[in-house]
Amino acid sequence: MLRGMRKASSNWLGKTIMAVVMGVLIVSFGIWGIADIFKGFGQSTVAKVGRTEISLNEFRQIYTDRLQQISRQFGRPLTPDQARAFGLDRQVLQQTIAEAALDEEARRLGLGQSDEQIRQVIMNDPNFKGVGGNFDANRFQAMIRNFGYTEQRYVAEQRKVSLRRQITGTIGAGLEPPKAMIDVLTRFQNEQRSIEFVRLDAAQAGTIDAPSPEALAAYFEDHKVQFRAPEYRKIAFVVISPEEIGKWSEVSDEDAKKLFEQRKDRLGTPEKRQIQQLVFPSVAEAQAARERLVGGMSFEDLGKERGLSASDVDLGLVTKSSLDSSVGNAAFALPAGEISQPIQGALGTSIVKVDKIEPGNEADYAKLAADIKREIAADRARVKVADLRDKMEDERGGGSSVIDAAQKLGLTAVTIDAVDRSGRAPNGQPVANIPQGLDVVSQAFNTDVGVDNDAISFKGGYVWYDVLAITPSRDRSLDEVRDQVEARWRQDQIATKLKVKATEMVKKLEAGGKLADEAASIGAKVETATGFKRDDSPAGVPGTVVAAAFRTAKDGVGQTPVNGGSEVIVFRVTDIIDPAVDAASEAVKKLKDSLDRALTEEQVASYVNKLETDIGTTINQAAFAQVTGANQ
Repeated sequence: MLRGMRKASSNWLGKTIMAVVMGVLIVSFGIWGIADIFKGFGQSTVAKVGRTEISLNEFRQIYTDRLQQISRQFGRPLTPDQARAFGLDRQVLQQTIAEAALDEEARRLGLGQSDEQIRQVIMNDPNFKGVGGNFDANRFQAMIRNFGYTEQRYVAEQRKVSLRRQITGTIGAGLEPPKAMIDVLTRFQNEQRSIEFVRLDAAQAGTIDAPSPEALAAYFEDHKVQFRAPEYRKIAFVVISPEEIGKWSEVSDEDAKKLFEQRKDRLGTPEKRQIQQLVFPSVAEAQAARERLVGGMSFEDLGKERGLSASDVDLGLVTKSSLDSSVGNAAFALPAGEISQPIQGALGTSIVKVDKIEPGNEADYAKLAADIKREIAADRARVKVADLRDKMEDERGGGSSVIDAAQKLGLTAVTIDAVDRSGRAPNGQPVANIPQGLDVVSQAFNTDVGVDNDAISFKGGYVWYDVLAITPSRDRSLDEVRDQVEARWRQDQIATKLKVKATEMVKKLEAGGKLADEAASIGAKVETATGFKRDDSPAGVPGTVVAAAFRTAKDGVGQTPVNGGSEVIVFRVTDIIDPAVDAASEAVKKLKDSLDRALTEEQVASYVNKLETDIGTTINQAAFAQVTGANQ
C-alpha cells in the first residue's frame, strides 16, 4: 500500500489527490478515531485480562511472529486465509490470553527473577552457542533478530516465561498417571500380531478386453472432471537470500585466520585444574595457615576448623577464566601437589593447592577453517541481503517488474512459463527450477496479473514475484486425453474384479477353507508377517493391512485394497501376543513421562481457564478480526 501511495504521488495530479485524501483522513480522525487513544477498552485493544490490556499493535506483533515461526517450520509462508482455516488465529489469541493471565497471577503472587538469573538462562541456551560451544553474542543477536526480537524485548519475554514456569511448575509437581492407565496403554502399544496373507493383483484379475469406443466415451463423460485441464500461470521470481549470495562469496584464509585468532581461546579446550582453596581475611592469617598445611595438615581438616565443608574447600576441575584473575594466575602457575604462597584476591587472601592437571587442547585451524569460512560468508551475505532488499524495493516502488529490477541489480530472475497449483508443468512433471521449500506457486495463485506483490520471507532472505499471464482451467476433449482415460478405465475394471474375487475368497476362508489352497487355485503365493506392533511397518505389508489386522480377532480373516485398488490383500490373523508389562523398561518409562506431561498440561489448562474466569477476560472481536484479516 505504501509503495502504491508513493507511485500515486509521483506527479502533480497525484500529489493534489493525495493532499485531498489526507485532509479527509485528518478530519475523520478528529471526529471519530482520535479519542479512542484516551479511552479504556476501545478499538485499539484486542482483549483485556484482569487489569492487563492486550493492545491491537501488541497482538499484531505476536500474531505476525507466530505465523512467521510456523511458516519457517513448514518451509513455506502461510496466508491469512490458511492460518484461519487451520485455526491458528484462535490458538494464538487463546495462548496470548493465557500468558497474560499467568502474568497477572505472577504479579499478584509477587514473583520475581533477577537479571543474573535471566542472563544465565540465555547464556546456557544451546541455540546461542557458537563453534567452540560457548555463548556467541553475534549468534544470539542474529537469531533473535531473525525472529523479530530486539535484545530488550527478548530479555523481557524470557523474564515473563520464567515467571510463568514458576507457576506452572508448581501446579504440575507431584502429578503421576495411575498404574492401571500405564498398564492398559503399554499393552495397547506393545500388543503383537502375526498374519498370513495373499496379494491379489492384475494377474489375478484376468484378461481385461479393450473398451469399445462407446464405453470409453461414456466413461469419459461420467469422469470428465478428473481429466479437466487445471489453471496454469506464468510467473517470474527472483531470490535474494544468504544462501544464494553466500555462493558468490569467497572467504580468504587470511580473513578466516584472523577470526580464528580472535576466538582461539574459546575454540580450543582450555586447561583444567583440580584446586583446593582457603580464603583468609589477612595475609598474616593466610601465612600461618600455609605453615600448618606445609607441615602436613590437610585443606579439608583446616577447613573444618573454620566451619567449612569439603565441597567449600575443593573447587573441583576449573578453568583459569572461572577464577579471580590473581588467584587464577597463581594457581595455573603452580606444579601439581604444591601449596601456593598467600595470594591477594578480590575477596581476601587465598591459599591454593593443585591436586590434578588436565592439559587443554589448542584449537586446530585446519579442522575449523570450513566452519569459520561458512560463518563469515553467512555474515557477509546477511549484510548484502539487506542492501539488495532495499534496492529491490526501490526498483519495485519505481514501477519496475521483477525481471527488470533483477536485471538492473545484476540478479537472475527465474521465469516459469506454465505451472498449476500443485507445482506441475503441463507435461505433469514437477517444475524443476523452484528452490526446495519455496512456496511461490501458492502465493502466485492468490494474486493476479499486474499486482505489486509483497516479498516472501525465505531462508533469511526474500523472494519477489510477478504473475505474468493466466491460462484458465478448461474441459479437455476425449482425443486430448484418450490414453489417460483408457488407463483409468482399465484400473477401475481391475479394482472391480479384484474386489469380487477377494470377497469370494474371504467367504470360503470363513467357511473353513485354507488360505494356502485358495492361493494355489488362483496362482498366488502365501506370505507371512509375524510379531509386528500397531506402529510397525513390516516389509511388504502396507499400513492399511497392519491397521486392519489389529481390528480382526485371532483366526479371523479380512481384505484390504491397496495402491488405489490395483491390489487387494486377503489375510488371516494367526497369532496375538498380549505382552507382560515391565515397569522398569525404557519404553514404560518414556510412556510414563509422556503421560506426566499430558496430565500436567491438562492441569495447567484447567488452572489457567479458572484464572481467566476469576480475574475476568473480555475479547474485542472486531479488533481481533482486523488483525487476523477475518474482516477483509
